[in-house]
Amino acid sequence: MTQITPLALDGCSLAIADVHAVAVGRRPVAVSDAARTRMRATRAVVADIVARNEVVYGVTTGFGKLSNFSIPPEKLAQLQVNLVRSHAAGVGPELPEREVRAMMLLRANVIAKGFSGARPDLPDLLCAMLNAGLWPVVREQGSVGASGDLAPLAALAVSLIGEGELNTADGRRLPAAQALQFAGLTPVTLGPKEGITLINGTQTHTGIAALAVADARTVWESAHVAGAMSLEALLGTPVAFDARIHDARGQDGQRDSAARLRTLLDGSALRESHRDNDPRVQDAYALRCMPQVHGPVLDAIRFAEGIIGRELNAATDNPLVFDNGEMLSGGNFHGQAVAMALDFLAIAMTNLATIAERRIDRLVHPDLNEGLPPFLSATAGVSSGFMMAQVSAAALASECKVLSHPASVDTIPTDGSKEDVVPMAMGAAWKLRRIIGNVQHILGIELMCAAQGLDCRRPLRSSPAVERAHDTVRRHVAPLGEDRVLTPDIIALAGAVARREFDAS
Repeated sequence: MTQITPLALDGCSLAIADVHAVAVGRRPVAVSDAARTRMRATRAVVADIVARNEVVYGVTTGFGKLSNFSIPPEKLAQLQVNLVRSHAAGVGPELPEREVRAMMLLRANVIAKGFSGARPDLPDLLCAMLNAGLWPVVREQGSVGASGDLAPLAALAVSLIGEGELNTADGRRLPAAQALQFAGLTPVTLGPKEGITLINGTQTHTGIAALAVADARTVWESAHVAGAMSLEALLGTPVAFDARIHDARGQDGQRDSAARLRTLLDGSALRESHRDNDPRVQDAYALRCMPQVHGPVLDAIRFAEGIIGRELNAATDNPLVFDNGEMLSGGNFHGQAVAMALDFLAIAMTNLATIAERRIDRLVHPDLNEGLPPFLSATAGVSSGFMMAQVSAAALASECKVLSHPASVDTIPTDGSKEDVVPMAMGAAWKLRRIIGNVQHILGIELMCAAQGLDCRRPLRSSPAVERAHDTVRRHVAPLGEDRVLTPDIIALAGAVARREFDAS
């Protein structure tokens, strides 16, 4: 078997693709030697502060509103343990494994950056747990995204000290100490500042964001494939995608979207079948304006990729430890930057949902589908065909609209109003994740309906690219003859979208 080179964590060079490779693809990870050198230097600063019994927030004091309490040396270890225990107060559904793995990776990476003042033991154990397929139970709710994702990161920190529960690669859930022992690992004993190091930071919502923005890219590609297939089934024209039209406007995402559609539709016999003597002047917006709607979505994805990509390597602890001996208290744990990017992306993905749903409606609507059978059923009346598939798409699109209300404009003071302006970044993260799932299902419905529409146009064939997509649909879903339960078909095609089977890039 080919040995996979571990991803070296240095706190500086982690990319969104790396997060996906580790969280989903299970690439092994390790801390780089350069990172170990930086960590040892700043750990020495913390040790010196403790030795001098200097009053420094998070090292020899309490936390948040309790920062005015000075802690005696003999209580410093207990201070850190109490911190992670008390902050593990999350509730609600469990985060999926891949999101927890992303969080673990990002937490290891930020400690490896060297501004945390922690020993290499902490990121080493996180990497070992990732490589062994161990991941803690982390609840979705309970973080406001300021002072970091305290509750979810505390759930992770608790497992590092051998408390709580861990899921294992073979599907079991065990007490953390037992799971670590079975994997040949030893829990850490927290030293000064190491508890707050583990829970201060933006790594939970940023881990979810990194996976979500990668999924958004895939959805964007699939939306063009589905849209091109719908255009062909509806005997639409690609004239609206002419490069000159989009160059005249000058919007980057729009130009890229139009170029993608031109490539997808190149060489279509269906197009040639109605090039001449077609009484229609132009298509409906859902077809004609795909570049004008899909394009800004790409612009939003690129914006979010920039914000999230930088946050992957951001020092988000408080206080930060510098190798010149200084320790500075600030607010890098505040998640406003990522929260706003997530809200923006949620709005963009909702626009993909709404235009795709409108194309589905045109495919099934007997007054709008250019001579295709009503609801794409050869026995309409006796059969309902894809009638309810469009209803499901409408329900999902409507839910996306509700979820696209921004979370990052809200704030409720916490911690005795010491944390008086918070970004609600975790709310923005899980909303986006649900929206992307909805869009994947809507595109699955569109692909299913568009493939049926192409079948109705035989023997004429579409372009090579669209025909390949049609073949992919048919590998998962048979043509609809007699009415059948459609849920498994929709789920299968949504899964194919998520697995990048329709990624035409």
